[in-house]
This record gives sequence, structure tokens and C-alpha cells, in this order.
Amino acid sequence: MTLQEISFRLALAIIIGGVIGYEREYTNSPAGFRTHILVALGAAIISLIQVEMVNRSMLLIAEDANLSNSIKIDMGRLGAQVISGIGFLGAGTILHTKGSIKGLTTAASLWVVACVGLAIGLGYYTISILGGISIVIVLATLKRFEMKFISKTDMRKIYIEYIERDKVIEVFEKHIYGRGIKVKNIEFYMDNQEVNGSNSCLFTLKVPKSLEINEVILSCATDKNILKIYEVLE
Repeated sequence: MTLQEISFRLALAIIIGGVIGYEREYTNSPAGFRTHILVALGAAIISLIQVEMVNRSMLLIAEDANLSNSIKIDMGRLGAQVISGIGFLGAGTILHTKGSIKGLTTAASLWVVACVGLAIGLGYYTISILGGISIVIVLATLKRFEMKFISKTDMRKIYIEYIERDKVIEVFEKHIYGRGIKVKNIEFYMDNQEVNGSNSCLFTLKVPKSLEINEVILSCATDKNILKIYEVLE
């Protein structure tokens, strides 16, 4: 291959990997812009090495036909190692917290970027470009569809200081009614009573990802029985 051809393939890997990585970076995923570029670039380099090995083997066989029985050409061997080897990097992006698993989409995006990188290195430009566009559409566009039509939840904690204990649960349930929120646990504290005559509690909620928890907080804050309310970030 010529220097221009090699440079073009590597540049295309950087561009496609960068576009996909930017979307992951924008959503604060464990693996972002540079990681996706490096994965795509590395896969493309492996493919280029593979192509060069095949080309060199063909030249050697052309010079000496007897070598055809001793030189074995396998176009898929190095690529297969990339596909299986990328698993360790993807596993590092998967996090298990509070009973939920996060990072699977990023792990999948790393794997598919590696596949695109292999296609670029092998010179399959149509597959590479259309594949890259498809990945961006799935990550960016379908995310909105998923959040709107496929119910998923997060565990959130809301801290409340209140005056009357009997009313705080009633008030809170009134403001979360019909929003798809489930109360998983309530912890009551008495520490503030001696200081300002108020009590406090901590609500653990199962909240749909499509719901802005600040809407609930602002709604509850208008009640006279609630003195202070905010989300506890851990």
C-alpha cells in the first residue's frame, strides 16, 4: 500500500472513532473521546499489518512458487484477536453500583468501534462509513427513544427537613403520585429537633430516568410543612 492510502485509513479511523467517542464523552461515560479514537486506531493498525503481511506473502510466493506450500495466509487471525481482546477494555467500563449495572453501552461501543477500525484497515470504506453513521444514530438518536418509551429507573435519595412527621409522608406521596416513582425506604432522624424544632428524614426512591427529580423537589418545597429538601448525591 502507498503512504497516502495508509494515512487515509488511519485518519478515517481517527474521525469515526472521535465522533463516536464524542457522544460517549458528552454523556459522561467511563470511556470517552480519546479512548474510542485509540481503539479504532489500534484496530485499523492491526488490519493494516495484516494486509501488509498478506501482500508480502503474495510477493514471496510470486518470486518462488515452492513457497506456496509453506506460507500460510490467514486474513482473519489478527482481527479475531482484536475482537476477543477488546473485551478486557470493555469490562473496565462496566460499573456495578447500588444493585444496578452501568457502562454496558460504552463497552459495546468500544467493541463495535474496534470492528469499524478493522474494516477501515482492510479498506472496506463503505462498510466503515455506513457502520460509523449507524453507531452514532444508535447511541445518540435511539437514546431519546429508549428514555421515552422504555421505562428504566435509578435509585435516588431525597433529604427532607419537616415540622410534622405525620404530614411529611402524606405531602411527599401527593407530589410523587402519578410520576412512576416508587418509595423503597424511609429513614427518620431526630438530630435537628433540639436545634430548630424540626425533624429530618431520607427517602430512597426508584425514579424513572426520563423524570427530572428536580421537578419533584420544587413541587414539594412549596409545602409549609417542609423546611428544606434536596437530593443527596453520593
